[in-house]
Amino acid sequence: MISPIPVTIRFLQQPTSQAWLTQALTNLNTVLLDHSHCERKAAGVALNLMFRYPSSTKLVRSLTAIAREELEHFEQVNQILEQRGISLRSLSPPPYGAGLNKQIRVQEPDRMLDSLLVSALIEARSHERLGLLGAHCPEPDLAKFYRGLMASEARHYGAYWVLATTYFEPSIVHQRLEELAAVESQLLSTLHPEPRIHS
Repeated sequence: MISPIPVTIRFLQQPTSQAWLTQALTNLNTVLLDHSHCERKAAGVALNLMFRYPSSTKLVRSLTAIAREELEHFEQVNQILEQRGISLRSLSPPPYGAGLNKQIRVQEPDRMLDSLLVSALIEARSHERLGLLGAHCPEPDLAKFYRGLMASEARHYGAYWVLATTYFEPSIVHQRLEELAAVESQLLSTLHPEPRIHS
């Protein structure tokens, strides 16, 4: 029986279930394809925030680096897909991303805070799950690839957190993070029937 790594990832209220890990390891090609979409979307989120808040110098500088790195990962995953003979195609999204985005308030400055914290939570969950794949994937090269991405994901969720606490009072950030993290865990409480990085 496969057991997830017994670690606690900052920001996450609940660890990933064993059921997700089992599902992912038995559907690696689909998970890889979804991973490609996740990297592309992550780059897009960083770019969108840069366009939305162009006068926020620290945000623009930090997210420029994140967008660049996400696109590098997108290319790397696509190379693996090509090696495995898997064509890029669309996948139906799980309710995770849409469910979190519904929590983003529409009025500023709340919208900025929520956008940063939702991104931090997604990156934190990515860090955790890529770590699980890196530790348990039966294919050595693929496991090594996922382990190599863990540090980047940790930097990314740390960067979003730093930005949140740069532009907002820490007490406000902590309170809102607790609220959003509870929603994030709830969205993952029921395993999506189709394997995804965030399902």
